[in-house]
Amino acid sequence: MKPIQYKASQNQPLDGVMSPIPIREFRGLNTFDAFSIDDTFFTEMKNMTLDDYPAISMRPGYRVLGSYGSKVLGMGVWRGRELHAVFNDGTWRRLNGTVWTTLVSGLNTTAEWTFTNFDGNLGGVNLIGSNGIDSMRKYNGSNVSLLSGAPSNGKYITTYQNRLWCAVGNELWASALDQPENWNQFVGNQQDSYRRQMESTRGEDINMLSGSLTKLTIGMPGSLHELYGGMPADFNTRLITEDMGLSNNKSAMTQEGFMRFIHPTGIYEYGGGTLPTKSFSDRIGKRLNDIGIDPVAGTDGRKLFFNIHSDQMLVYDPRSGIESWCEWRGINAVQFAEMNSQLYIGDSSGQVLQLTGTEDNGTPITWSATTKPFNNGSISKKMRWYKLWVVVELRGIMQIHLSRSVSGDEDWTLVQNIVGSSKTEVQRIIIPVRQFARENWIRVRFSGTGYVRLHEFTRQTRQLPLY
Repeated sequence: MKPIQYKASQNQPLDGVMSPIPIREFRGLNTFDAFSIDDTFFTEMKNMTLDDYPAISMRPGYRVLGSYGSKVLGMGVWRGRELHAVFNDGTWRRLNGTVWTTLVSGLNTTAEWTFTNFDGNLGGVNLIGSNGIDSMRKYNGSNVSLLSGAPSNGKYITTYQNRLWCAVGNELWASALDQPENWNQFVGNQQDSYRRQMESTRGEDINMLSGSLTKLTIGMPGSLHELYGGMPADFNTRLITEDMGLSNNKSAMTQEGFMRFIHPTGIYEYGGGTLPTKSFSDRIGKRLNDIGIDPVAGTDGRKLFFNIHSDQMLVYDPRSGIESWCEWRGINAVQFAEMNSQLYIGDSSGQVLQLTGTEDNGTPITWSATTKPFNNGSISKKMRWYKLWVVVELRGIMQIHLSRSVSGDEDWTLVQNIVGSSKTEVQRIIIPVRQFARENWIRVRFSGTGYVRLHEFTRQTRQLPLY
């Protein structure tokens, strides 16, 4: 019996059908023109992080370490191992493990504090604090006492060249060499104290001091200066710029030799030798059009945190090849402190928070990420959408919405709802595209509650003729 054989059909491939286009590298937030940015960027983000780069995942949660009064006025770290905080109930407290101990009470309830560590002739490293109203104080590891001899209205305490430095209005003060309780020695030698009026074209007061091994950086609302030298006869100041300054003392932070600071016109970077630049933050420029009056900057030694308005926090990952931004919500930071590569946050309600875990003090975190409007070739060409899918790890709930528009929130359509498992596993999720099959472009929004890590987003389309 002769078997019947059929020729396999040879279908002509459809013109314009593209191979699947996977995205497995995510580069964070970008507010430039949505059509022109790379596919790896998102146009909107909330509570996502690039800690697992090139994947994108939910930001870490926090736990509340303590809550006193209704606002944290300052945070410091003694010898890199003990966290201190001042609250607007007038108390200075230290955290010893899980227990807060009150060291001082009756302090001013509105003035913000700055801290620095200094030894000198104090018999050991002390944590020095100032707020410009209460007398300066020192903590020696067991109790807090007055720092005698220091100007009572000195602000922004810092260290440089074995001296304590502070600001009194527009005047720069320094203690005698290795003598933190002697600010009035002027006998004409290298151990002398130091004072200098810092002039500016706008007649501004000093609002930031930051000491390092090689220089003292002096900030004003509209200018930036530096002081060099090792003794009073050699101290000299240099104007860096009068085009921008600092919003306040806590809006500046230094990491790996670079100072980043917040000004009402943006977030700037300064490394010395050139003018401050905001090129590293231009990518999120549209988020910086409404910087609040009380922004704060900080670091955990790896990432940079800028709380610019209410609970709007912009997070920068400076790692080489990543250099990307994310946006967090739900944490209204007013103070930052870093200890042992851990970030501690003082918020506007009097809580001290530690970033850790996958929930906000027991509450699941809500997150979202919105893609650019995807298209092929020319924006004006028609398209046929065949498939969309994502590869994720999910231990919460995720919704996927699609939109025909370039921006806005008016036309999002829920097309998929996924419930994750209690254990971590990677899964592929198909995104239905039926009612969007012939759109010129599509935006995708991933949102949900609970832990998520997005590994890949893939699309397959057909490019149709221009008509």
